Formats: sequence, C-alpha cells, structure tokens
Amino acid sequence: MMQELLSPLGYQVEYRINSVEAFRAFQDHPELFDLVITDLDMPDMTGDELAKALISVRPDIPIILCTGFSEIITKEKMAAVGIRELIMKPVIKNELAKVIRRVLDDRQDC
Repeated sequence: MMQELLSPLGYQVEYRINSVEAFRAFQDHPELFDLVITDLDMPDMTGDELAKALISVRPDIPIILCTGFSEIITKEKMAAVGIRELIMKPVIKNELAKVIRRVLDDRQDC
C-alpha cells in the first residue's frame, strides 16, 4: 500500500512485508535509506522493536510509525525508541506526504 501511495509522489520505495527481512535489508545497506515507515503491529518484530534495531545500526535514520492503536504507544515511548512521527490508520495520502516532508526537512536542518 505504501508503495502505491508514495511512488506517484516521486519517492523510491523499498518494501518488505516481514519486519525481520526489512531489518536485514537495512542492515546490509543502511546508507541507501533516507527514511523508514513501519507498522506497529507486525509478526516477529513489532514496529517499535524494528525502530530500535534500525537505530542501533544507524542512529540518524528517521522513522515514521503507522498504527491503528494509538493507546498502545505513547509519545514518551516513541521518543525513547527514536520514532520521529506517528501516523494513524487509515493512512491518508496527503497527510502521509506532509509527515514525510516534515521528517525529511527536519533531518536536513540537523
């Protein structure tokens, strides 16, 4: 779904449907990624666990977390893990585009 939303906006999308595979792909070539968007609810490794693993490889990687369950993750937990933004499902293309732009622009300001 993210590829369908983001490709028309000009983003190159690398996607995995398994969090462990996503981590391996990132671990193999962390320099190829400008941003990671992950879902909170995934088998094997949740989105916040994936975020911790990604940040252990590359602390500056911006991460956006998608979820339909806002009560499961707090802003404090997001900050502690290193997640920059939270997007609620269902994902709306315009909202997603604004959040991505904000996260990427914030990264450039650092």
